[in-house]
Amino acid sequence: MPKPHPQEFRDDVIAVARKGEAPIGQIAKGFGISESCLRNWLAKADRADAPAGDSRSAAELREAKKRIRLLEQENEVLRRAAAYLSRDINPKMMFPLVTDLAQAKGTQMRVPVAVSCRVLGFSRQAYYQWLAEPISQRDWDDAHLINAAIDLHDEDPGLGYRLIADDLPEKGITAGENRVHRLCKLQRIRSFHSIKNGSWKKPGPPVHEDLVQHHFTADEPDVLWLTDITEHHTSEGKLYLCAVKDVFSNRIVGYSIAARMKASLAVNALRMAVQRRGDVAGCVVHSDRGSQFRSKKFLRELDAHHLTGSMGRVAASDHNAAMESFFALLQKNVLNRHPWPSRAELRLAIITWIERSYHRRRRQRRLGKLTPVEFETVHQTTTQAA
Repeated sequence: MPKPHPQEFRDDVIAVARKGEAPIGQIAKGFGISESCLRNWLAKADRADAPAGDSRSAAELREAKKRIRLLEQENEVLRRAAAYLSRDINPKMMFPLVTDLAQAKGTQMRVPVAVSCRVLGFSRQAYYQWLAEPISQRDWDDAHLINAAIDLHDEDPGLGYRLIADDLPEKGITAGENRVHRLCKLQRIRSFHSIKNGSWKKPGPPVHEDLVQHHFTADEPDVLWLTDITEHHTSEGKLYLCAVKDVFSNRIVGYSIAARMKASLAVNALRMAVQRRGDVAGCVVHSDRGSQFRSKKFLRELDAHHLTGSMGRVAASDHNAAMESFFALLQKNVLNRHPWPSRAELRLAIITWIERSYHRRRRQRRLGKLTPVEFETVHQTTTQAA
């Protein structure tokens, strides 16, 4: 490492250079030093010879320029943040904006990460953590939960967030109701039956044509079935009944009873009817436009057994009058007898009345004063004899 030149030698070289009798390069070469070295000596000498006031003014000017630059950067962050937040981004995340500001090109001002994070109100550690892992495990799990909730709601539009939370374990997802509610609210997933501010949401379009047109008659068994859902009150809460009725004999060929009105209620009733009656391909199944009968689960069940769907209007009893008459009898003979303390007790009472009283004891004039079971037995005997 070369030894530094003595101070006296430096002063002499500087004095010669200040005279200006020769170019700086020539003077440096004459004294055996480099031109850059001589220029550095001259700059240091000029600073040392400058008055104290000038040095202080230069320092203040540099500080002012730094503050102005910082203010311009902060203003750029606020301006870009306002434009960023005005876009339809949900949820709002400011980390990508920090990256854009730090990597600005062209005429846009580049802003250091530290400045952007300070202005936007979060730490640099949080930003760099997001940069290393832009999609957290929580966000990934939420995305899967939302997809499962959308699939469940598409299959049964009557599901609210509570029922969706109950069905999620079938999809291999476990989540609390509060989390499911937050994500369903975010995605605007709500039950078809939900009521808000006294307004009732109109039902969706029918998925089948009305093949019955108020003609509730059939000349053979398993030609026309009617189905509908009714609700009944107990001290434990509501109990829902979905029944499937054969128009030929007025017999209830399938039913399902549950504490919640889901698409599975209608599906289970239809499955029982098919299991009891055997080959029913081509049978028309008529219902209203309730969400359970428009659900994908119910439509798949119809296709699986080669049944034909038919659909009237929702909340219009005349479009399913024969089914409403059965529910009226059930209301009169079972539900209105006395208050029911539990769902289990009411369930047994409904099943007992259907199988014992309605099917085998209650004679109907339309059936020639026969019970539904007797009417079907007579028809079967006659058909076999013929």
